Amino acid sequence: MSEDNKNLSDDLDDMIGDVKEGAKKAGEKISQKASELADDAKELGKEAKEKASEFADEAKEVLSDGKNIAIIAHITIIGWIISFIMHSGNKSELGAFYLRQTLGLFLLAFLTWIPVVGWILAVVLFVAWIMSLIGSLSGEKKTTFLLGNQFQEWFKGL
Repeated sequence: MSEDNKNLSDDLDDMIGDVKEGAKKAGEKISQKASELADDAKELGKEAKEKASEFADEAKEVLSDGKNIAIIAHITIIGWIISFIMHSGNKSELGAFYLRQTLGLFLLAFLTWIPVVGWILAVVLFVAWIMSLIGSLSGEKKTTFLLGNQFQEWFKGL
């Protein structure tokens, strides 16, 4: 029985050695795979940073465009105030032009409270507002047919 025990012991030692060697190989494979994944993650991180930087630059370009300010200025008096605040942070010629135009139109709108004459003026102002909005959408500086040049003169401080 002692020889059987010795054979069993040798077999167990061989099996344990094989298991240790297998575990060592598996550990090396896992370490190699983890290293590859870490490299991939670093590369993806760099790509994400580049894409985020490109997006931020494009967003700054879009927001710095005076066309946005010009369009927002046409959306009620609250829109005008928002565009005025946006314009104070980033001045543009187109934005200032339409801030002056819409301010003039909004001030003239107070005259629409006058009966009969005000009603006619309201229709004329609405047409002028639409024409001004179309000009701002196209990115061109078009004065309103009413007092557009005077609005530019009167409100040149904007």
